[in-house]
Amino acid sequence: MSVVSFFAWMGNYRRYRQVHDVPTSKIASAAQGYVELFGRAALIADSPITAPLSDVPCCWYSYCVEVKGSDDKWNEEDSGESIAHFLLVDDTGECVVSPDGAEILFPEHKSWTKGSRRYTEDLLLPQGPLYALGHFRTSTAAVLEVDENKDVSHLLADWKQDLATLLKRFDTDRSGTLDLSEWEYARLEARREIRKQHGELHTGEGVHLITKSHDGRVFILAGELPERIGRRFELWSWAHLIFFFGAGITSFLLFGAPAGAQ
Repeated sequence: MSVVSFFAWMGNYRRYRQVHDVPTSKIASAAQGYVELFGRAALIADSPITAPLSDVPCCWYSYCVEVKGSDDKWNEEDSGESIAHFLLVDDTGECVVSPDGAEILFPEHKSWTKGSRRYTEDLLLPQGPLYALGHFRTSTAAVLEVDENKDVSHLLADWKQDLATLLKRFDTDRSGTLDLSEWEYARLEARREIRKQHGELHTGEGVHLITKSHDGRVFILAGELPERIGRRFELWSWAHLIFFFGAGITSFLLFGAPAGAQ
């Protein structure tokens, strides 16, 4: 327990320092590289995102479906999360957010039970506060400097989370599976949607994008004010540090003292 607390302290302190040390930037004047942004969440025009369980319009979702077993324990049946792009907007402009690989903190949490199943959703809602700490860049390239094939793969993976809808849309012979031609059609449709999404994001002034950093620094998206996020990480780091020393001293008293006495 002491070792676990030590690594938990390291993780939380690292996040606290990065949140605390990186100043909040405005989108229009943000430097290229690792930045902190704060504004409100918004959807990209004509690119709606809908939570799969509640059908609520959102910017990001994570869901889990659990079924109660014979031992009265909840077992996961299905889960997933969105990787679709959305926007962070402040009073100087807007920035495309790619949530793939992000730590999502303090989303709106919903949980309900229906029959033998328990449903859980975490949502980032449009017009809600949005904090982002990650790698910022501005692109004027024809495809936003985003790997189109990667985005297509991510979209297809997202579609696979809802197999019934995927089959309804692309299983033209109603065989219950997608053959090679049907899957290729799905891939072409995904590529068309990604190209449409990229095309809609272009402006003459370029497109701002925030993503996961390649150097290992944390990528955080949160539905809270920056100072509250930093304060929480600080409190968590102190709590784990205190527990680390407490567990270590207890271990020494229980196991180290007798050995020393001999």
